[in-house]
Amino acid sequence: MADIRLEDVWKVYPDGTQAVAELDLDIADGEFIVLVGPSGCGKTTALRMVAGLEPISKGTVSIGGRVVNDVPPKGRDIAMVFQNYALYPHMSVFDNMAFGLKLAKLPKGEIDDRVREAAAFLGLDELLGRKPAALSGGQRQRVAMGRAIVRHPQAFLMDEPLSNLDAKLRVQMRSEIARIQHDLGVTTIYVTHDQTEAMTMGDRVAVIRKGRLQQIAAPQELYERPVNVFVAGFIGSPAMNLFDAKVVADGSGLAVEFGGFHLPLPDSLLADRPALRGHADRVVVLGIRPEDLEDASLVADREDTSRISSTVELREALGSDVVVHVPLDAPPAMTDDMKELASDVGQEALAQVQQQAAGGRTTLLARLNPRSTVAKGEPIELAVDTARLHFFDPDDDTAISA
Repeated sequence: MADIRLEDVWKVYPDGTQAVAELDLDIADGEFIVLVGPSGCGKTTALRMVAGLEPISKGTVSIGGRVVNDVPPKGRDIAMVFQNYALYPHMSVFDNMAFGLKLAKLPKGEIDDRVREAAAFLGLDELLGRKPAALSGGQRQRVAMGRAIVRHPQAFLMDEPLSNLDAKLRVQMRSEIARIQHDLGVTTIYVTHDQTEAMTMGDRVAVIRKGRLQQIAAPQELYERPVNVFVAGFIGSPAMNLFDAKVVADGSGLAVEFGGFHLPLPDSLLADRPALRGHADRVVVLGIRPEDLEDASLVADREDTSRISSTVELREALGSDVVVHVPLDAPPAMTDDMKELASDVGQEALAQVQQQAAGGRTTLLARLNPRSTVAKGEPIELAVDTARLHFFDPDDDTAISA
């Protein structure tokens, strides 16, 4: 077991492309850290620098207190699990799992003991004689995990190991990997572009954008206290609704106005985010999570003034909840972070957001209780949990909080 430390790590390619910049990470012994971000953000490059598969342009990487910048991959005592499993098709499961131990010239008896112990741990006992072609995707992934486990490494490095699996198997395998890591207590860095994986698996999650660390925190803290618009829009499904808005005086308190709506801000929010008082009469980026909206007909306090009214454009019944799409005469926030979040989905999504912004309209997503019977084309009144609103400075996209 070992801690892993990255100090001011950079990766700049000969053509000047900057893949990673000023990356500082302290990963405790036995901790499960997830690196998450859009495609091309530098998360896999960072992982490969820890593994020794990518030379470092600047900075230091330490494993177990030892600087490993110039140590080859085989001397770093780490084990990698890849996206494509990287199994030898002509070898049995046993031989695939034993391959690294044979190269290390361990005694035959010890190799046999380690492989069979890992196989029992992973439920592969009955598959040791099979070839990879005779295995399911989940079984192949467990073999890849087994090959890493038998080495008793100081750390696991995992590069999108579940991306080739179907949705149901991904859910099963992510809980299995989390269980295995917890039971073994091995320091783990896990790379994914799937924020659901990141939130459900990691002790802490590091959000990366354009090669730079945006925020590292426990999953719930990322969700509750995003430090900027990018983290706010990236973490959460469906994504946070983000609008141009204005903070205004409201008696002795404050309110936020957008799209013709006036939402008084509760004292609890102002106590939690005191810096808001300094933004009175200023434009801000307002964030509303879909799950902080509810069908007003299901809310007991019918006199609550924090309401948004519109018409349902689309209803998605998901069983456990209902997602409704509601058009509003309110421009979406179009900061640099918002443009990048939209472009990560695709150029069509970016063009759509830009078109909405130009027209001063956008679509609000609300995640409702499944008891809501509102249908497409019907009017809807949404109750807003104003204590859970988020605010960001449009000049630098940072959260307005303390």
